[in-house]
Amino acid sequence: MSSGPAGQDARSSVQPITVRSRRVMLRTRDGVPIEAAHDPGPGPAGGPVIVVAHGFTGDLERPHVRRAARVFAQRAAVVTFSFRGHGRSGGRSTVGDREVLDLVAAVEWARSLGHEQVVTVGFSMGGSVVLRHAALHRGRTEARSDAVVAVSAPARWYYRGTAPMRRLHWLVTRPAGRIVGRIGLRTRIHPHEWAPVPLSPVESVPLIGPTPLLIVHGDRDPYFPVDHPRMLAAAASGGAELWLEPGMGHAEHAADDGLLARIGGWATASWTTATAE
Repeated sequence: MSSGPAGQDARSSVQPITVRSRRVMLRTRDGVPIEAAHDPGPGPAGGPVIVVAHGFTGDLERPHVRRAARVFAQRAAVVTFSFRGHGRSGGRSTVGDREVLDLVAAVEWARSLGHEQVVTVGFSMGGSVVLRHAALHRGRTEARSDAVVAVSAPARWYYRGTAPMRRLHWLVTRPAGRIVGRIGLRTRIHPHEWAPVPLSPVESVPLIGPTPLLIVHGDRDPYFPVDHPRMLAAAASGGAELWLEPGMGHAEHAADDGLLARIGGWATASWTTATAE
């Protein structure tokens, strides 16, 4: 739910990806066209791939998403995509509900390119999506994730305990807010309420194991205070790592290159461990 910079934006010294990425339009199981890109990593074809799920109002062309992709691409291949209602993708945003189908399409595409190990990394709204996706798509399906990273994710729905979240609820639930979202933030938002209410992130976490899970959160996150990541970690009953990052704000904007590199290292280490087993 990164509807704008939250605190100091992280800067990057990582050079742009020089290998030309592959761009496609995928189609979700409910028929929505989703723009996606594949950036080859440093290893051989068929190595691990990190699928990046951006925050609310992001898209694969946003500078903070491209920066994350550049850092991750130093370790693995990277798939970025734009959720429905964002960027060049079709449809309207459901703010974390049907976006699981967008992630399914991206993961299945990554596997169709020969990547046997897929790590999903989600930021804010994307963090809630990767958690629900991992809970709903387990087993030996092509849509599964082999490891999951949720950065700045909410633990529960309808949270209004901070001023940024109250503003976001106005943006999503009010006609005037949705106009601001479409014109000012380039995000097309669905006007209807969830029916039924989807599985919440904290309800999803107990269903993810034994898939490796990393929860990352800043202790200065202005959207979701630290009780959210602690609640998620507790729901994993010891099956998740929790990184509380001192001084970090919210989501992609606040994740600096060093943190992104550590996340990339965790992602590839989890792949190495799974391969050894």
